[in-house]
Amino acid sequence: MSKDFWQRLGKALMTPISLIAAAGIFLGISSVLQNPDIVGDTFVSFTIVQHVIGIVRALAGAIFGNLPILFAVAISFGLAKKEKTTAAFSGIIGFILFHITIQYLLSINDITAATYSVEALMESGLSELAATQTASQYESVLGIFTLRMNVFGGIITGLLVSFLHNHFHTIDLPIAISFFGGKRFVPIITTVVVPFLAILMYFIWPYFGTAIESVGSLIADAGLFGTFLFGFLERLLVPTGLHHILNQIVRFTPIGGIAEIDGEQVVGALNIFNASLAQDSPDLTVMSEATRFLAQGKIPFMVFGLPAAAFAMVQATLKEKKQEVKGLMSASGLASFTTGITEPIEFSFIFVSPILYIFHSFMAGLSFMLMDAFNVVIGNVQGGVIDLTVFGILQGTQTNWYWPVLVGLLYAPIYYFVFKLVIEKRNVLTPGREIEEDISLSEDTKTSLSDDELGINIVEALGGSQNIKSIDNCFTRLRLVLSDTSLVDEAKLKKTGAAGTVKIDETNYQVIYGLKVENIAPKVKGAANYHDE
Repeated sequence: MSKDFWQRLGKALMTPISLIAAAGIFLGISSVLQNPDIVGDTFVSFTIVQHVIGIVRALAGAIFGNLPILFAVAISFGLAKKEKTTAAFSGIIGFILFHITIQYLLSINDITAATYSVEALMESGLSELAATQTASQYESVLGIFTLRMNVFGGIITGLLVSFLHNHFHTIDLPIAISFFGGKRFVPIITTVVVPFLAILMYFIWPYFGTAIESVGSLIADAGLFGTFLFGFLERLLVPTGLHHILNQIVRFTPIGGIAEIDGEQVVGALNIFNASLAQDSPDLTVMSEATRFLAQGKIPFMVFGLPAAAFAMVQATLKEKKQEVKGLMSASGLASFTTGITEPIEFSFIFVSPILYIFHSFMAGLSFMLMDAFNVVIGNVQGGVIDLTVFGILQGTQTNWYWPVLVGLLYAPIYYFVFKLVIEKRNVLTPGREIEEDISLSEDTKTSLSDDELGINIVEALGGSQNIKSIDNCFTRLRLVLSDTSLVDEAKLKKTGAAGTVKIDETNYQVIYGLKVENIAPKVKGAANYHDE
């Protein structure tokens, strides 16, 4: 796939990433304001205030709960070359049909939300471990019981729909059925093709879940290496949603530990931690065995590492885009720092840089292993500064809370320098970066042309409207698909105020206008009689 594809994909992903960055802030603030350990019981007792905060928390939580369809629509829309609204509409159809198909296939084998809950599976004779492992492979999406695929399901659906859209939105059908041609054909072909993708994933995806279960058993018996493997895989699997299976296994099954507390057997890391926390004198040895899979391993990279990576992405962006990227990354970094909501930062790089993705996963595994080796005892599940404060600092030095801080202070510069080095050396297309950004931009470049003349002159310089197949723009560039880039008159483009041009290949072409491109793009579309919708 071309660099232009990855650039367009990165731009498409920015829409949901920007949304969840803002939602993460609201979710973090509302969770703090509903925590009596932080704001006190008096504030929590104000019913009306807490209801308002609860609504905010529910709305922000709904954004995270529906990320898969947000990604499906954003990718369908973002990768469409024309008729983008039709692509977005088809993306919704494709996503729903994808999961409806899987739901139907599951129901044939009597796999439903009712029959495959943990309780129902245990009543059917499965052990708690087997029941939890089995149930964790499924989830409900928009009320549809389906395989647990998280944003991966949305991404592959969006990619397929955008492919179908770009190939069929101009199709001509025989006169008798010509009404269904053109853009109307896109949702139709989506309805026909997407179920085949769903059938394929129905047979393939369960093997991934089985593999995770096997790894869970290995983790339980591998000591420090097992803790490292858990942390590494927990991050590596984030885009697929399979990390939920891994987390469920260690939090609620014997793989996460078995302990006797107050005369009762407690199973699972999170259950053990919560039961121990309720004791007057908890056994720290028992707690540390459980918390090695919980929040403590996340604190160094969530509170320190990822915010530093966000800062590196801001530093590595272009001058003229820095303010926009700074706003996005500030919100993303704050969400990670406070509550451990990392998706806005992680989704900014894991799809465009395998190197940074693997580095981040490795550092996560190392973080879990080090906290285990240093006998840190900090539970809960999020990993932000709230968990560090409430379950670490406020519990006393016996939790060894200072170790996550010390390790985190090392993680911050490591993350910053590695991210900045890789982004700049390998020209990684993180937010605010584009192909060949070394060309100088001048916002002061003026042209005496009127609005109509400007659009007409640019179209003429591009070889005429008949040479233009697609018109789009990013932060600073007019991004075009041309029939023949050799017809472009670069000298004439410079006279329209262009600071430079970039020929990506024989059809993809970019004209650099700086931030004023937002005003120029509509003029060019008007002069070329080009319509997005």
